[in-house]
Amino acid sequence: MDINRKKQLTAGVSVLSNIVLTGLKLIIGIVSGSMSIISEAIHSLSDFSASVLTFFSVVKSSQPADKDHPYGHGKYEDMAGFIEGGVIILAGFFIIYSSSKKIILGDITPAENNLGIAVMLIAVLTNIIVSSLLFKTAKEANSISLYADAQHLRADIYSSFGVLLGLLLIKYTGYNLLDPIIAILVACFICKTGHKIVKQSVMRLLDYSLPSEDITNLSNIIINLSSNAKLKDGTLKARQVGPSTDIDFVLVFPSDTSLCQCHQICDDIENQIRNMYPNASISIHSEPECYDKNCKNLCPKNCKNFKV
Repeated sequence: MDINRKKQLTAGVSVLSNIVLTGLKLIIGIVSGSMSIISEAIHSLSDFSASVLTFFSVVKSSQPADKDHPYGHGKYEDMAGFIEGGVIILAGFFIIYSSSKKIILGDITPAENNLGIAVMLIAVLTNIIVSSLLFKTAKEANSISLYADAQHLRADIYSSFGVLLGLLLIKYTGYNLLDPIIAILVACFICKTGHKIVKQSVMRLLDYSLPSEDITNLSNIIINLSSNAKLKDGTLKARQVGPSTDIDFVLVFPSDTSLCQCHQICDDIENQIRNMYPNASISIHSEPECYDKNCKNLCPKNCKNFKV
């Protein structure tokens, strides 16, 4: 299956699952009177909005470059990840506010737990399946928005499981204050996840360099495959733009290297790099070792190393 088609299909599955789970949690939360379930419903509602945003960003980022976007539409995914993280953080703060208000005012009413336990169990199992699918596709396509969506659902697994355990404790201990306390703990977890997503998205939007270990791996590939050529110091640059990785550097060749040899070495390096970054956009600038930007000579006539 085409990777762009697979991305869209996976994002669609996430949207559908979030619609169902959000509706179930909200209805059961209201019926049972459980603040922790309502907080989970709000969490799932933020996940749903994020999934919708992810779906449209994936569709948009998959479009080819055009006149207005000559470098493609990859940053639509980065912007979507930033907005998704912000939505998650706002949802977390709302839950903390609502739950704290209940504790302070002493507005703790006993909740009917059996329905809540059932819906939380369904949510945990569903999100395990869907998040695994999202992580798998995100890795294949190097998609930040799918990865962000998978992280949302991963957070939902832990928070839903926490609520499930809390409901079981309330059921068997009768300690109803646990309900808003669990909701606050869930909200803190939500905010942490949102912060991580926002940070990663901002780094991409601001063209932050790839991690140092990635730069080291790229440098090793170039050095090992460049034969007698050398990687010019300080010229290796790499950044992530949506699903694409932009990489550029300068190789310095002996002056007697033929154009064909130079081209073959560059091809070998590009192929090896794409084994690590399948969606890489690679730019290699080649220079002769005798190059001097202030040189006034024309090599065909004056360079002793020039060979016809």
